Amino acid sequence: MTDLPATQHAIQFTGPGTLVHNAAKPVPAPGPTQVVLKVEATGLCFSDTKLLHAWTGHPRKGPVLGGLSEEVLAQIPSYTPGEAPGTPGHECCARIVAVGSAVEHHQVGERVLVQTDYRHLPTKGANAAFGYNFEGGLAEYVLLDERMTLDPDTGERFLIPVNETPSGSAVALLEPWACVEKSYATRERRTLLAGGRLLVAVDSGAALTGLAGLLATATPREIVRLDPMEADALTALAAGRFDDIVYAGASADRIEALVGLLAPGGIIEIVLGGRRIDRDVAVDVGRIHYDPIRLTGTTGTSAADGYAAIPADGELRDGDRVAIVGAAGPMGFMHTVRAATIGRQGLHVAAIDIDDSRLAHLAEVAGPVAAANGVEATFTNSRVSPPPERAYSYVGVMVPAPALVVQAVAMAAPGARLNLFAGFAVGTRATLDLNTVVGLGLYLFGTSGSEIRDMVAVLGRLEAGRLDTNMSVDAVCGLDGVSSALAAIEARTSGGKIVVYPALHHLGLVRLTELADRLPAVAAKLDDGKWTAEAEAALLAEPGLNAEEAA
Repeated sequence: MTDLPATQHAIQFTGPGTLVHNAAKPVPAPGPTQVVLKVEATGLCFSDTKLLHAWTGHPRKGPVLGGLSEEVLAQIPSYTPGEAPGTPGHECCARIVAVGSAVEHHQVGERVLVQTDYRHLPTKGANAAFGYNFEGGLAEYVLLDERMTLDPDTGERFLIPVNETPSGSAVALLEPWACVEKSYATRERRTLLAGGRLLVAVDSGAALTGLAGLLATATPREIVRLDPMEADALTALAAGRFDDIVYAGASADRIEALVGLLAPGGIIEIVLGGRRIDRDVAVDVGRIHYDPIRLTGTTGTSAADGYAAIPADGELRDGDRVAIVGAAGPMGFMHTVRAATIGRQGLHVAAIDIDDSRLAHLAEVAGPVAAANGVEATFTNSRVSPPPERAYSYVGVMVPAPALVVQAVAMAAPGARLNLFAGFAVGTRATLDLNTVVGLGLYLFGTSGSEIRDMVAVLGRLEAGRLDTNMSVDAVCGLDGVSSALAAIEARTSGGKIVVYPALHHLGLVRLTELADRLPAVAAKLDDGKWTAEAEAALLAEPGLNAEEAA
């Protein structure tokens, strides 16, 4: 076991919009079931800015409500829910440097990729996560407990071993790439939830058929029927939560009220029966992303049709015309590269943004990758050339602006999938033409975070040399640069990912384009401007960047 220092440097969020660089944060010794990691590199994410501003209002900063007892949680010093100061950073590569006496599945010396999303530990609005209500990777050391880092169903480790070849940055950035992967690999529910609660709501005079066939796919534990539905019927259900809602009718007011009754993971099917919804509908796109709820429907009368139209997953298909809105940002970059390399036949990828300089950078990096894989790619400023309507069979939305969801619906061809990848806050509503959504068979979906299998999938591509996550690096910094880096992310002035090296206490934000002037020995190790393992090694060897007297 490595001798641990008494204190360390760490970034802490201490309140809404408040960030401190703590130069003397205690390094906890591991308890019997605990491990201590020494952090190599941590990527920054737009989600970090959301945590900084939302603070206790963020669903992943809330207390854990199940999966671990309060007694166990009290034994984990890195558990910091609510108002407790917390260390962010959920894109992390680290090495295990200390283990407790009862640890069974982790060993000192292992290099690991940290899977951050503890879906087995629910909070009020989401689930626990590394870098949220458990301290994260913007510190030199972080403690985790084996009782929280093993999947209770499979026994798989949330600390995924990696080999010594890739750079720390390349490993850390697997986390956002895995979140991208999750959005395509998502398994969409296409039947009623077995053992769930079903609400059947039918407007007076509306026709509903096919319910027996739908019920044959799965058996709910409870069925509530409002047939016909009285004017005040939904008020009495305000406290209810339903896993499935079948609504036969065309009232926008009622659709909005019914969506509010969906449980996390719930589906509402709108059975129009030849009618038209009386106005556009305000849809909580934040819930589509985070909960994740789903909307489907049919212009006919059969309750089976809308569920049958739900796709099995969010994957691209051969021949898709793909539009990525906000493509020149860090996550849009990853979606563009994934589309260019996934191996589907006959793809056309339209990378759409409003920033010419970032689009030029994206075209410079991703354009050759697309060409090498036989994928036609275009890079377009939507302010100069608005995207055509009904032209795309797959639309990814990377920017959390409701107007862009409205635009995505207008861009979507019949049967299109709309991947709402941007992290819309819960409560963010986009006013959508659901007549078009239902009539054209459009499917809106969203995902948040990743699972172990997603990380393993992208790790395999990295270790096999089929994916270089470093191609998305735009800038590097130490802990002193985190505040400036988060500001750049929030202002969307960064054309890629920013990687933090916690061992470099006093390195400010440095874009790769500035390295030649500021750190020429590091710049010499770039590969045609791209970040490399050799550049990382040179950076970590730079004198003075972690010394207390450094400027």
